[in-house]
Amino acid sequence: MTAPNETPLDSTLAAIAALGPLDVAAMATASSHLDRLTKPPGSLGRLEGLVVTLAGITGDPRVSMARRAIVVAAADHGVARRGVSAYPSDVTAQMVVNFIDGGAAINALAGGVGASLTVVDVGVAGPIPDVARGPRGGRLVSARIRTGTADMTEGPAMTRMEAIAAVGVGLWVVDELRSAGLDLVGIGDMGIGNTTAASAIVAVLTGSAPDGVTGRGTGIDDAGRAHKVAVIERAIATNAPDPADRIGVLAAIGGLEIGALTGVILGAVAARVPVVLDGFITGAAALLAAGLSPVVAQRVIAAHRSVEPGHAVVMERLGLQPLLDLDLRLGEGTGAALAMQLIDAAVRVRDEMATFDSAAVSEPVGTVEPPRPRP
Repeated sequence: MTAPNETPLDSTLAAIAALGPLDVAAMATASSHLDRLTKPPGSLGRLEGLVVTLAGITGDPRVSMARRAIVVAAADHGVARRGVSAYPSDVTAQMVVNFIDGGAAINALAGGVGASLTVVDVGVAGPIPDVARGPRGGRLVSARIRTGTADMTEGPAMTRMEAIAAVGVGLWVVDELRSAGLDLVGIGDMGIGNTTAASAIVAVLTGSAPDGVTGRGTGIDDAGRAHKVAVIERAIATNAPDPADRIGVLAAIGGLEIGALTGVILGAVAARVPVVLDGFITGAAALLAAGLSPVVAQRVIAAHRSVEPGHAVVMERLGLQPLLDLDLRLGEGTGAALAMQLIDAAVRVRDEMATFDSAAVSEPVGTVEPPRPRP
């Protein structure tokens, strides 16, 4: 329940602030257990780091990761009319249909890790046909705030209230998923033009030149990338967003789906549910979320390193080391789904390996203190 004049975002940020740092006691217990298993301490590297991080986030050294979901937020961008993508904006609605039908990459990968798929229409510009949900299809949540953002080269992409509403959609989605049981959430995106918005956000929040954080997105050529950089520079000059005002940055040069993903991150962090980021778009959302609450960066897991140059800048700023480096640039939460396989492996190591005592294996004769890196 929120206090008078308090928004869900306000109460969520207060809940996150009350969490404090990661649970050191739970992390120590998890580390001690790992060191009793039949292996040299730290020899499973970042799998062990995952176990310790999950304990720190949740406060439970033996937490289950069985109930997992992937949330894909979808929206369109007015700036796409500037020719910044290799694909037309119609593709956003068409891909939402594909997610529901079950034919996209994320459907195959989410199914492989036993994750439910929730697709949130937070600002798709075109109509979404009424299609039957396929056997591997995602569930559609209609929460459209407006039919795509405005062209950010001509003024703000959305109003401040619309930006707050987009974040609120993400908060609501997490609450709904938690009501059915949620141990782990991965996030992904769909929206033609959203690498342009993400690049603009990252440039403003990190002080980087747009040229250094802008990639090829859906596969544009050198001339197309140069044009995209110019469009981003014009959007930033037109709006002059204040990097200290994260909601203002989202409203000026962001996207509705980026706002919703920011809300999912914040809602999950407040509930001690580990969040698995996908690539560049979700990284931009994490950068916004961390600006609203600095402890966010400690409580999210980076799935992979995107080929988008701005993603490396985001990871460095957040202090995150991605689990995978597979030259992915699709989005949709595909990298998050792949990372869940590593989380499964880490949990199986924790729960299924024998200890030195139970297996009657001799322990090391000296003290071994190898580093256990954070995932």
